[in-house]
Amino acid sequence: QVQLVESGGGFVQPGGSLRLSCAASGTISSIDIMGWHRQAPGNERELVATITGGGGTNYGDSVKGRFTVSRDNTKRTVYLQMNNLKPEDTAVYYCSLRRRWSSGVNFWGKGTLVTVSS
Repeated sequence: QVQLVESGGGFVQPGGSLRLSCAASGTISSIDIMGWHRQAPGNERELVATITGGGGTNYGDSVKGRFTVSRDNTKRTVYLQMNNLKPEDTAVYYCSLRRRWSSGVNFWGKGTLVTVSS
């Protein structure tokens, strides 16, 4: 079993920055793909960013150039640096883990709320 615990959410003004962290515990492998998704009220959950064990990254179109995903395999932690935040980035951000051989996300965190507002 795997547990994912997010932290770092909060309130920020437009143009500001936040850094999210996700600590993983349980049966984790360095080849698992970790990442972030988000869900705003009334919207479907969408991809924000993923990162492979080797550091390969993938970003949703709306965050490219503003967000950076990274991971520390020794600490079993994945990070999301969010810069130039916009009101439309307001959402609950969920950490995710997908086994390399899986077609979909296998584990989710409980989420952390990010609110961008003036």
